[in-house]
Amino acid sequence: QVQVVESGGGLVQAGGSLRLSCAASGSILRINAMGWHRQAPGKQRELVAVINSGGSTNYADSVKGRFTISRNNAKNTVYLQMNSLKPDDTAVYYCNADVRAYGLQYKESGYWGQGTQVTVSS
Repeated sequence: QVQVVESGGGLVQAGGSLRLSCAASGSILRINAMGWHRQAPGKQRELVAVINSGGSTNYADSVKGRFTISRNNAKNTVYLQMNSLKPDDTAVYYCNADVRAYGLQYKESGYWGQGTQVTVSS
């Protein structure tokens, strides 16, 4: 089994910062890309940022220059540093990990965490 657990969400005022963490654990052989997605009420889930095993990153246009994704391969962990937060950033943030696991069929959709709420007040 593979588990993905996010932490670090909360309530913050506009202009503030939060740091999200996501740890993958279990029968992990290798983790390829890890990413953060978010879903606001009434909206579809969208990709926020992704980082591959080599450290290459990609961001949604709406967060470029404000959010930074990073990872610690030794700890199977990915982080999302969110600065200059806006009310439009309010959403449930989900972590996704593209994992090759021992003894498990490969899941093209990856493994998802349960989500962590981020609320930005104006």
